[in-house]
Amino acid sequence: MKWTAEAQKELEKVPAFVRDMAHRAVESEVMKKGYDEVTAEDVQRSRAEYISFAEESKSPEKKPTRIAVVRCETVSEVCPGVACFKAFNNRKQNFKTYGEDAEIIGYFTCGGCPGRRVSRLVDSLKKHGLDVVHLSSCMKLAGNYPPCPHYDEIRKNIESKGIRVVDGTHH
Repeated sequence: MKWTAEAQKELEKVPAFVRDMAHRAVESEVMKKGYDEVTAEDVQRSRAEYISFAEESKSPEKKPTRIAVVRCETVSEVCPGVACFKAFNNRKQNFKTYGEDAEIIGYFTCGGCPGRRVSRLVDSLKKHGLDVVHLSSCMKLAGNYPPCPHYDEIRKNIESKGIRVVDGTHH
């Protein structure tokens, strides 16, 4: 399918992480209409309809607090995370200070000892406006599972990236 130069410029404005998907979606919409050339208007229309939700708002409103939760790799084998999400959704326990505009933008395991996945994922989430990381309550559990032996290292690593860390989620 042929793309006008203006359409290609419009496509470059689409966030890189969804650009290939946007390219296919625009072409699909244009083909449904029976055309064989993509214009800037086609890209703008598809962008507004399908991916504008993933883009940063340009409005002067207060930016929402963006949260990630790191959880224990071992505990994740038996825990689906319901209590963490329930505490967040109800703004209870360690989420009680957040307003309605707060959102969880990441929920991931540490990657196993010694927390090998955390640094890379925090770096990735910083690109999406990450403000705070909660180290899940399971990382400090005692009893059925040992507490995380790398907790302090993980905490310091995240803080060294300029991200605030909160101990716990639902306990």
